Amino acid sequence: MADQVNEIKVATFNVSMESTNYLPQGETGNNQVLASILAKGDNPQVQNIAAIIQRVRPDVLLLNEFDYIANAEQGIEAFIKNYLNQPQAGSEPITYPYFYYSTVNTGQPSPFDLDNSGVATGVGADAWGFGFYPGQYGMVILSKYPIDYDSVRTFQHFKWRDMPGFMPTYKEDGSPWYSEAAWQQMPLSSKSHWDVPIKVGNTKVHILASHPTPPVFDGPENRNGIRNHDEIRFWLDYLTPGNAGYIYDDNNNKGGLVADSRFVLLGDLNASADGDGDAINSAIKALVSHQRINQSFTPASAGAAQNSPGQAHAKYHTAGWRMRADYVLPSNAGFVVEDGGVFWPEKTSPLYPLVGSRGASSDHRLVWVKLKLSAD
Repeated sequence: MADQVNEIKVATFNVSMESTNYLPQGETGNNQVLASILAKGDNPQVQNIAAIIQRVRPDVLLLNEFDYIANAEQGIEAFIKNYLNQPQAGSEPITYPYFYYSTVNTGQPSPFDLDNSGVATGVGADAWGFGFYPGQYGMVILSKYPIDYDSVRTFQHFKWRDMPGFMPTYKEDGSPWYSEAAWQQMPLSSKSHWDVPIKVGNTKVHILASHPTPPVFDGPENRNGIRNHDEIRFWLDYLTPGNAGYIYDDNNNKGGLVADSRFVLLGDLNASADGDGDAINSAIKALVSHQRINQSFTPASAGAAQNSPGQAHAKYHTAGWRMRADYVLPSNAGFVVEDGGVFWPEKTSPLYPLVGSRGASSDHRLVWVKLKLSAD
Protein backbone atom coordinates (compact mmCIF):
# COMPACT_ATOMS: atom_id res chain seq x y z
CA MET A 1 0.00 0.00 0.00
CA ALA A 2 1.45 3.35 -1.05
CA ASP A 3 2.13 5.81 1.75
CA GLN A 4 0.42 8.66 -0.08
CA VAL A 5 -3.35 8.39 -0.48
CA ASN A 6 -5.27 11.41 -1.75
CA GLU A 7 -8.90 10.32 -1.50
CA ILE A 8 -11.16 7.67 -0.01
CA LYS A 9 -14.74 6.60 -0.54
CA VAL A 10 -16.65 5.74 2.64
CA ALA A 11 -20.11 4.14 2.76
CA THR A 12 -22.77 2.71 5.04
CA PHE A 13 -25.35 0.08 4.14
CA ASN A 14 -28.05 -1.56 6.27
CA VAL A 15 -28.13 -4.92 4.48
CA SER A 16 -30.94 -6.68 6.43
CA MET A 17 -28.80 -9.82 6.65
CA GLU A 18 -30.30 -11.39 9.77
CA SER A 19 -32.10 -14.68 10.11
CA THR A 20 -35.73 -13.54 10.16
CA ASN A 21 -35.33 -12.34 6.55
CA TYR A 22 -34.60 -15.89 5.40
CA LEU A 23 -37.18 -17.85 7.40
CA PRO A 24 -41.00 -18.19 7.30
CA GLN A 25 -42.82 -15.41 9.14
CA GLY A 26 -42.83 -15.99 12.88
CA GLU A 27 -39.57 -17.95 12.98
CA THR A 28 -36.51 -16.28 14.48
CA GLY A 29 -33.68 -18.74 13.86
CA ASN A 30 -30.09 -17.99 14.91
CA ASN A 31 -26.92 -16.67 13.36
CA GLN A 32 -26.19 -20.06 11.77
CA VAL A 33 -28.97 -19.30 9.30
CA LEU A 34 -26.80 -16.56 7.84
CA ALA A 35 -23.71 -18.78 8.07
CA SER A 36 -25.41 -21.36 5.85
CA ILE A 37 -26.39 -18.72 3.28
CA LEU A 38 -22.90 -17.28 3.18
CA ALA A 39 -21.34 -20.73 2.74
CA LYS A 40 -23.46 -21.52 -0.33
CA GLY A 41 -22.88 -18.22 -2.14
CA ASP A 42 -26.11 -18.41 -4.13
CA ASN A 43 -28.70 -16.38 -2.22
CA PRO A 44 -30.30 -13.84 -4.63
CA GLN A 45 -30.76 -11.13 -1.98
CA VAL A 46 -27.15 -11.35 -0.82
CA GLN A 47 -25.94 -11.47 -4.42
CA ASN A 48 -27.77 -8.20 -5.08
CA ILE A 49 -26.26 -6.66 -1.96
CA ALA A 50 -22.81 -7.69 -3.18
CA ALA A 51 -23.58 -6.30 -6.65
CA ILE A 52 -24.47 -2.91 -5.14
CA ILE A 53 -21.24 -2.83 -3.14
CA GLN A 54 -19.30 -3.79 -6.28
CA ARG A 55 -20.94 -0.99 -8.25
CA VAL A 56 -20.20 1.73 -5.68
CA ARG A 57 -16.80 0.27 -4.68
CA PRO A 58 -16.27 1.98 -1.31
CA ASP A 59 -12.85 1.83 0.31
CA VAL A 60 -14.37 1.65 3.80
CA LEU A 61 -17.84 0.25 4.39
CA LEU A 62 -20.05 -0.23 7.44
CA LEU A 63 -22.66 -2.96 7.19
CA ASN A 64 -25.57 -2.73 9.64
CA GLU A 65 -27.86 -5.71 10.35
CA PHE A 66 -25.17 -8.25 9.47
CA ASP A 67 -25.48 -11.00 12.09
CA TYR A 68 -22.42 -11.41 14.27
CA ILE A 69 -20.91 -14.89 13.92
CA ALA A 70 -17.96 -15.49 16.25
CA ASN A 71 -16.25 -17.71 13.67
CA ALA A 72 -15.37 -15.10 11.05
CA GLU A 73 -14.74 -17.84 8.47
CA GLN A 74 -18.48 -18.58 8.63
CA GLY A 75 -19.43 -14.91 8.79
CA ILE A 76 -17.77 -11.90 7.24
CA GLU A 77 -14.95 -13.86 5.59
CA ALA A 78 -17.50 -16.11 3.86
CA PHE A 79 -19.39 -13.04 2.62
CA ILE A 80 -16.19 -11.59 1.17
CA LYS A 81 -15.05 -14.88 -0.39
CA ASN A 82 -18.34 -16.25 -1.71
CA TYR A 83 -20.13 -13.04 -2.67
CA LEU A 84 -17.90 -9.96 -2.90
CA ASN A 85 -15.02 -11.84 -4.55
CA GLN A 86 -17.42 -13.20 -7.18
CA PRO A 87 -18.81 -11.09 -10.06
CA GLN A 88 -22.46 -10.22 -9.40
CA ALA A 89 -24.98 -8.90 -11.94
CA GLY A 90 -22.23 -7.80 -14.30
CA SER A 91 -20.20 -6.03 -11.60
CA GLU A 92 -16.50 -6.50 -11.00
CA PRO A 93 -15.41 -8.47 -7.91
CA ILE A 94 -14.15 -6.51 -4.93
CA THR A 95 -12.19 -7.55 -1.86
CA TYR A 96 -11.53 -6.16 1.58
CA PRO A 97 -8.39 -7.46 3.29
CA TYR A 98 -9.31 -5.88 6.64
CA PHE A 99 -12.44 -5.95 8.76
CA TYR A 100 -13.67 -5.19 12.26
CA TYR A 101 -16.35 -7.56 13.53
CA SER A 102 -17.36 -7.80 17.18
CA THR A 103 -20.14 -8.50 19.64
CA VAL A 104 -23.24 -6.33 20.09
CA ASN A 105 -26.01 -6.05 22.69
CA THR A 106 -28.85 -7.21 20.44
CA GLY A 107 -30.13 -10.58 21.59
CA GLN A 108 -27.91 -10.60 24.67
CA PRO A 109 -30.29 -11.92 27.36
CA SER A 110 -31.03 -9.84 30.42
CA PRO A 111 -32.61 -11.31 33.58
CA PHE A 112 -35.17 -8.49 33.69
CA ASP A 113 -38.65 -7.73 32.37
CA LEU A 114 -37.46 -4.73 30.37
CA ASP A 115 -40.72 -4.26 28.44
CA ASN A 116 -42.89 -4.60 31.58
CA SER A 117 -44.98 -7.37 30.05
CA GLY A 118 -45.11 -9.24 33.36
CA VAL A 119 -42.70 -11.95 32.21
CA ALA A 120 -38.91 -11.83 31.95
CA THR A 121 -38.18 -13.88 28.82
CA GLY A 122 -34.54 -12.91 28.32
CA VAL A 123 -35.09 -12.43 24.58
CA GLY A 124 -36.86 -10.02 22.23
CA ALA A 125 -37.63 -6.82 24.11
CA ASP A 126 -36.18 -8.32 27.31
CA ALA A 127 -32.71 -8.63 25.78
CA TRP A 128 -30.25 -5.76 26.35
CA GLY A 129 -30.90 -4.79 22.75
CA PHE A 130 -33.94 -6.13 20.92
CA GLY A 131 -33.18 -9.51 19.41
CA PHE A 132 -33.82 -13.23 19.75
CA TYR A 133 -30.24 -14.49 19.74
CA PRO A 134 -26.86 -12.89 20.50
CA GLY A 135 -25.45 -11.13 17.46
CA GLN A 136 -28.74 -10.55 15.66
CA TYR A 137 -28.71 -7.19 13.82
CA GLY A 138 -24.94 -6.96 14.30
CA MET A 139 -22.52 -4.79 12.34
CA VAL A 140 -19.14 -5.03 10.64
CA ILE A 141 -16.63 -2.61 9.10
CA LEU A 142 -14.84 -3.61 5.88
CA SER A 143 -11.72 -1.76 4.78
CA LYS A 144 -9.17 -1.75 1.98
CA TYR A 145 -6.81 -0.02 4.37
CA PRO A 146 -5.22 -1.42 7.54
CA ILE A 147 -7.17 -1.13 10.78
CA ASP A 148 -5.35 -0.06 13.94
CA TYR A 149 -6.86 -2.85 16.02
CA ASP A 150 -4.88 -1.92 19.14
CA SER A 151 -6.51 1.52 19.18
CA VAL A 152 -10.13 0.46 18.58
CA ARG A 153 -12.54 1.75 21.22
CA THR A 154 -15.90 0.07 21.82
CA PHE A 155 -18.69 1.27 24.10
CA GLN A 156 -20.96 -1.78 24.15
CA HIS A 157 -21.08 -1.89 27.95
CA PHE A 158 -21.24 1.82 28.75
CA LYS A 159 -24.12 2.21 31.21
CA TRP A 160 -26.96 4.48 30.21
CA ARG A 161 -27.26 5.75 33.81
CA ASP A 162 -23.73 7.19 33.53
CA MET A 163 -24.73 9.69 30.82
CA PRO A 164 -25.32 13.08 32.49
CA GLY A 165 -28.73 14.42 31.63
CA PHE A 166 -30.01 11.14 30.22
CA MET A 167 -33.62 11.27 29.10
CA PRO A 168 -35.72 9.33 31.68
CA THR A 169 -38.51 6.89 30.82
CA TYR A 170 -41.66 6.68 32.92
CA LYS A 171 -44.68 4.45 33.35
CA GLU A 172 -48.17 5.95 33.15
CA ASP A 173 -48.21 6.35 36.95
CA GLY A 174 -45.03 8.46 36.81
CA SER A 175 -42.71 5.82 38.26
CA PRO A 176 -39.50 4.82 36.44
CA TRP A 177 -40.03 2.43 33.55
CA TYR A 178 -37.04 0.26 34.42
CA SER A 179 -36.60 -1.38 37.81
CA GLU A 180 -33.67 -0.08 39.85
CA ALA A 181 -31.81 -3.37 39.42
CA ALA A 182 -32.30 -3.31 35.64
CA TRP A 183 -31.36 0.35 35.35
CA GLN A 184 -28.07 -0.24 37.15
CA GLN A 185 -27.06 -2.70 34.42
CA MET A 186 -28.78 -1.19 31.37
CA PRO A 187 -26.34 -0.37 28.54
CA LEU A 188 -26.89 2.75 26.48
CA SER A 189 -26.10 1.02 23.20
CA SER A 190 -28.75 -1.21 21.69
CA LYS A 191 -25.95 -2.70 19.53
CA SER A 192 -22.66 -0.89 20.21
CA HIS A 193 -20.77 2.32 19.50
CA TRP A 194 -17.36 1.87 17.83
CA ASP A 195 -14.38 4.13 17.19
CA VAL A 196 -12.25 2.20 14.69
CA PRO A 197 -9.09 3.96 13.44
CA ILE A 198 -8.14 3.21 9.81
CA LYS A 199 -4.60 3.80 8.49
CA VAL A 200 -5.15 5.50 5.13
CA GLY A 201 -1.58 5.75 3.87
CA ASN A 202 0.14 7.96 6.44
CA THR A 203 -3.17 9.34 7.71
CA LYS A 204 -5.38 8.11 10.54
CA VAL A 205 -9.14 8.26 10.01
CA HIS A 206 -11.52 7.38 12.83
CA ILE A 207 -14.62 5.44 11.72
CA LEU A 208 -17.37 6.17 14.25
CA ALA A 209 -20.03 3.49 13.77
CA SER A 210 -23.33 2.69 15.44
CA HIS A 211 -26.91 1.56 14.83
CA PRO A 212 -29.30 3.06 17.42
CA THR A 213 -32.57 1.30 18.12
CA PRO A 214 -35.59 2.15 15.97
CA PRO A 215 -37.65 4.76 17.86
CA VAL A 216 -40.83 2.68 17.56
CA PHE A 217 -42.18 -0.75 18.62
CA ASP A 218 -42.94 0.43 22.16
CA GLY A 219 -45.83 2.27 23.85
CA PRO A 220 -46.75 5.66 25.32
CA GLU A 221 -43.60 5.57 27.45
CA ASN A 222 -41.56 5.87 24.21
CA ARG A 223 -38.68 3.91 25.68
CA ASN A 224 -37.20 3.14 22.25
CA GLY A 225 -37.57 6.72 21.04
CA ILE A 226 -35.80 7.94 24.17
CA ARG A 227 -33.01 5.39 23.83
CA ASN A 228 -32.54 6.28 20.15
CA HIS A 229 -32.19 9.95 21.13
CA ASP A 230 -29.58 9.25 23.80
CA GLU A 231 -27.63 6.80 21.59
CA ILE A 232 -27.26 9.61 19.05
CA ARG A 233 -26.53 12.16 21.77
CA PHE A 234 -23.59 10.00 22.83
CA TRP A 235 -21.82 10.98 19.59
CA LEU A 236 -22.55 14.66 20.21
CA ASP A 237 -20.72 14.43 23.52
CA TYR A 238 -17.95 12.23 22.08
CA LEU A 239 -17.19 14.93 19.51
CA THR A 240 -17.25 17.73 22.09
CA PRO A 241 -14.18 17.40 24.34
CA GLY A 242 -15.69 19.58 27.06
CA ASN A 243 -18.71 17.26 27.30
CA ALA A 244 -16.94 13.91 26.95
CA GLY A 245 -15.34 13.53 30.37
CA TYR A 246 -17.97 11.06 31.57
CA ILE A 247 -17.48 8.65 28.68
CA TYR A 248 -15.58 5.40 29.28
CA ASP A 249 -14.98 2.59 26.81
CA ASP A 250 -15.02 -1.16 27.35
CA ASN A 251 -11.36 -1.03 28.44
CA ASN A 252 -12.20 1.76 30.91
CA ASN A 253 -10.33 4.42 28.96
CA LYS A 254 -12.07 7.76 29.39
CA GLY A 255 -12.92 10.75 27.24
CA GLY A 256 -13.99 11.45 23.67
CA LEU A 257 -12.36 12.06 20.32
CA VAL A 258 -9.32 14.33 20.34
CA ALA A 259 -9.96 17.73 18.75
CA ASP A 260 -9.03 18.07 15.07
CA SER A 261 -9.03 14.30 14.48
CA ARG A 262 -10.16 13.15 11.05
CA PHE A 263 -13.29 11.04 11.35
CA VAL A 264 -16.31 9.77 9.48
CA LEU A 265 -19.41 9.14 11.59
CA LEU A 266 -21.75 6.72 9.89
CA GLY A 267 -24.51 4.16 10.26
CA ASP A 268 -28.23 3.57 10.28
CA LEU A 269 -29.14 6.11 12.95
CA ASN A 270 -32.90 5.47 12.66
CA ALA A 271 -33.72 9.17 12.93
CA SER A 272 -34.40 11.98 10.48
CA ALA A 273 -32.83 15.39 10.82
CA ASP A 274 -35.59 16.64 8.49
CA GLY A 275 -38.39 15.76 10.90
CA ASP A 276 -39.77 12.69 9.12
CA GLY A 277 -40.65 9.61 11.15
CA ASP A 278 -41.18 9.07 14.87
CA ALA A 279 -37.80 9.88 16.40
CA ILE A 280 -37.14 12.59 18.95
CA ASN A 281 -35.08 14.43 16.37
CA SER A 282 -33.32 17.05 18.51
CA ALA A 283 -30.19 14.88 18.84
CA ILE A 284 -29.89 14.02 15.14
CA LYS A 285 -30.48 17.66 14.17
CA ALA A 286 -27.74 18.74 16.53
CA LEU A 287 -25.40 16.03 15.23
CA VAL A 288 -25.64 16.89 11.53
CA SER A 289 -25.09 20.57 12.40
CA HIS A 290 -22.25 19.94 14.88
CA GLN A 291 -19.29 22.27 14.39
CA ARG A 292 -16.94 19.33 13.74
CA ILE A 293 -19.19 17.86 11.01
CA ASN A 294 -18.76 18.91 7.38
CA GLN A 295 -22.12 20.38 6.32
CA SER A 296 -21.25 21.19 2.71
CA PHE A 297 -22.88 18.12 1.16
CA THR A 298 -25.83 15.76 1.67
CA PRO A 299 -25.97 12.51 -0.34
CA ALA A 300 -29.04 12.26 -2.57
CA SER A 301 -30.51 10.22 -5.43
CA ALA A 302 -33.05 10.53 -8.20
CA GLY A 303 -34.54 7.19 -7.18
CA ALA A 304 -35.36 8.45 -3.72
CA ALA A 305 -37.08 11.53 -5.16
CA GLN A 306 -39.06 9.30 -7.50
CA ASN A 307 -40.10 7.07 -4.59
CA SER A 308 -41.68 10.01 -2.72
CA PRO A 309 -42.92 12.50 -5.31
CA GLY A 310 -43.69 15.89 -3.86
CA GLN A 311 -42.38 15.07 -0.40
CA ALA A 312 -40.00 17.59 1.10
CA HIS A 313 -36.40 16.37 1.34
CA ALA A 314 -37.34 13.25 -0.67
CA LYS A 315 -34.10 13.15 -2.65
CA TYR A 316 -32.16 12.67 0.59
CA HIS A 317 -34.14 9.61 1.71
CA THR A 318 -32.15 6.44 2.32
CA ALA A 319 -34.91 3.97 3.22
CA GLY A 320 -37.75 2.53 1.18
CA TRP A 321 -40.18 3.70 3.83
CA ARG A 322 -39.48 7.33 2.88
CA MET A 323 -37.00 8.75 5.38
CA ARG A 324 -33.36 9.71 5.69
CA ALA A 325 -32.16 7.18 8.24
CA ASP A 326 -28.60 6.39 7.13
CA TYR A 327 -25.72 8.84 7.40
CA VAL A 328 -22.11 9.32 6.32
CA LEU A 329 -20.88 12.43 8.14
CA PRO A 330 -17.22 13.38 7.58
CA SER A 331 -15.31 15.75 9.80
CA ASN A 332 -14.51 19.30 8.81
CA ALA A 333 -10.92 18.66 9.76
CA GLY A 334 -8.86 16.88 7.15
CA PHE A 335 -11.39 16.41 4.34
CA VAL A 336 -12.90 18.06 1.30
CA VAL A 337 -16.09 16.41 0.06
CA GLU A 338 -15.71 15.65 -3.64
CA ASP A 339 -18.82 13.59 -4.36
CA GLY A 340 -21.38 11.27 -2.86
CA GLY A 341 -24.78 9.77 -3.28
CA VAL A 342 -27.39 7.19 -2.39
CA PHE A 343 -27.50 4.03 -4.51
CA TRP A 344 -31.12 4.27 -5.58
CA PRO A 345 -31.56 3.92 -9.36
CA GLU A 346 -34.64 5.29 -11.06
CA LYS A 347 -37.23 2.77 -12.25
CA THR A 348 -36.06 3.09 -15.84
CA SER A 349 -32.47 2.18 -14.94
CA PRO A 350 -31.17 -1.31 -15.72
CA LEU A 351 -29.85 -1.33 -12.15
CA TYR A 352 -33.29 -0.78 -10.61
CA PRO A 353 -33.92 -4.53 -10.05
CA LEU A 354 -31.14 -4.49 -7.45
CA VAL A 355 -33.40 -2.43 -5.18
CA GLY A 356 -36.80 -2.49 -6.85
CA SER A 357 -38.83 -5.35 -5.41
CA ARG A 358 -39.44 -6.28 -1.80
CA GLY A 359 -36.59 -8.54 -0.73
CA ALA A 360 -34.41 -7.65 -3.72
CA SER A 361 -31.65 -6.44 -1.42
CA SER A 362 -32.66 -4.31 1.59
CA ASP A 363 -35.25 -1.76 2.63
CA HIS A 364 -32.30 0.64 3.07
CA ARG A 365 -29.97 2.02 0.41
CA LEU A 366 -26.19 2.24 0.38
CA VAL A 367 -25.00 5.80 1.15
CA TRP A 368 -21.52 6.93 0.14
CA VAL A 369 -19.24 9.95 0.21
CA LYS A 370 -15.97 10.48 -1.68
CA LEU A 371 -13.46 12.48 0.34
CA LYS A 372 -10.24 14.21 -0.59
CA LEU A 373 -7.69 14.23 2.23
CA SER A 374 -6.66 17.81 2.89
CA ALA A 375 -3.57 19.07 4.66
CA ASP A 376 -5.28 20.70 7.65
